[in-house]
Parts: sequence; structure tokens; C-alpha cells
Amino acid sequence: MNITKMAEVFKEKLKTQAIGIFSKTSDPAFIEVMGFAGLDYVIIDLEHGPNTVQTAQNLIRAAQIAEIFPIVRVKEGCESVMCEALDIGAGGIQIPQITTKSEAEAAINRVKFHPDGQRGVCRFVRAADYSAKDRFQYFTDANKSVIILQIEGKEGIANIDEILNVKGIDVIFIGPYDLSQSLGLTGQIDHPAVEDKMTEIVRKCAEKGITVGTFVDTPANAAKWRSNGVRYISYSVDLGIFYNAVKDLVKNLSSSIAHSQ
Repeated sequence: MNITKMAEVFKEKLKTQAIGIFSKTSDPAFIEVMGFAGLDYVIIDLEHGPNTVQTAQNLIRAAQIAEIFPIVRVKEGCESVMCEALDIGAGGIQIPQITTKSEAEAAINRVKFHPDGQRGVCRFVRAADYSAKDRFQYFTDANKSVIILQIEGKEGIANIDEILNVKGIDVIFIGPYDLSQSLGLTGQIDHPAVEDKMTEIVRKCAEKGITVGTFVDTPANAAKWRSNGVRYISYSVDLGIFYNAVKDLVKNLSSSIAHSQ
């Protein structure tokens, strides 16, 4: 499916609920499986994991085949990678560790063409069908990409009101693990102090009409945050999900074989 059309469909889903997972695989087959299984989106993770822009390109192709919306999470401070990810066809960009209004503005400016930003211009890229797409249509379509900013620490929370006034943000993503570390509660994502800060962000985003997302690694937490207004739900990581599935398989097979003897 055309990535612009996929972005339009995805933005409609964000009005109610979108469920996806983080991906660290470099195998396009895994991405296709996610789409055929019914996930709404996949976050191709360049921040934590082995993937690069070069390997991500084929993962994005696989996502389009299976009609699962491809989002690329870049590394903190890697401004050039934001443009590279969009050039290869990412439908959305997820940017970590946003702490101030100026950082948010700089990110938007980097990923949008004029009049919304000053992204570097090249129409001989995959996102523009290697120049087959009309150049002016390409610039218009490219500015419809989904932009997700991550708020993950005390400084970001302190500046959340100013950050939310920046034009062009589609989703504010709360990183619960980094937030817990920022609060001196590393890994305690269910701690009341962590949940209070997350709830504060959700409330302020709701007041501004901005979608909120977060990472969850249990179905119970997914249900909890969905009931609290989170609509962009990122469940666990593909390799962790595969590990758990194989671990359960080994356990069940071993138990069945033992009982048959």
C-alpha cells in the first residue's frame, strides 16, 4: 500500500486505538508476519538493536507488503537519521529523549518540508518513488508523516506544557522505563510515583487533543493504560515475544512428553 495512504489510515486508528510492537529483528519475514497477524504498526528500532537505515529499508518494504504501518525510532540526537529514515519510506518517526520546547521544535523542523520545516530536499529517494512521483505532490505527502516525540524524564515532564504547544506533534510517547530511572526508581514502572507522572502527561495531552502512547510489557498494563486514555499502545519487543513463546513451547512439550512416558 502507498505509504501516504497508510499514514492516513493510521491517523484514523489513533483516534480510537492502535496496537503495535517494537522490532529489533533484521529479517523482513518477521515484519510481514506481524502485519499478517493483524498488528496496526511496527516500530523499527534503531536506538536499541542491530538495525541501521540500510537494513531498515527492506523492513519498511515488508511492512508495506503486509500493510502494517512502519515507524522508525532513531537514536537520540541523530538528526540526519531522521531524514534518512523518511527518505527510505518510513511512515512515521519516533524521536527519543525530548526534554525541552526547543528540542521539540528542532525535531519538527528537521522532518518537515517548507512551510512546516526545513527538511533537506531530495526527490531521488525511495519515498518519492526515486523521482517518479510528482515533486510537489511528494513534498505535500511527506509532510503527512506521523511524528512521535518521547518524553522520558523529569526535565521533559517539567517542560511538558511548552512542548505540547509545538505544532506538528502527532503522538507524545511516554517511556516508562527511562522515566522510572529518572525518578530514581529504575525498572519500577508500576510504582505510584512513576504512574502519577505518566497520568499527568496523559491528562495534559488530552487537554491539547494530542494522542498519547506508551510501552507496556503485560496485557494487564496495556488494559490499564488504555482505560486511562492511552491510544498508541506499544506492546513489548518482537524478540522478547518470540523468546517467551519458545520458552512456553519447550515447557509444554517437555511436560507432555514426560506424562506420556
